[in-house]
Amino acid sequence: MKSTLIKTGGLTAMLAAGMVLGALAQSQSSQTRREPQFENDNVRVWKSIIMPNQPLSLHRHDFGRTIVVLKGGSLDIVDAAGKTTKVMQWETGKAYWLDKDPVGEQHGDLNRGTASIEVIVVEMRK
Repeated sequence: MKSTLIKTGGLTAMLAAGMVLGALAQSQSSQTRREPQFENDNVRVWKSIIMPNQPLSLHRHDFGRTIVVLKGGSLDIVDAAGKTTKVMQWETGKAYWLDKDPVGEQHGDLNRGTASIEVIVVEMRK
């Protein structure tokens, strides 16, 4: 009897932990984010997932970079006031080059669409 209770209690704890981890993963998967992929002295690579109406915070790029589009869409580049300064149309499966940002300028990335945009960013460091 005691063995059955321990097994049942352990199973219940495992199921509860699985539900918590699943909810946490679901929560994270619905947020705009950057996921680091690789970095060394020459290059930095990350995956950006931009969810609808959840902009990436203000940032800048001091180096040129290649964008490899995993899931395309239209992305607004916005300034600190939230004003759109440029619209980027990214097609799934294509790659694009972006120069470094002008000195002193920051921008945010805003997806006004209904589905996420996902890209791999390969930033050259030299």
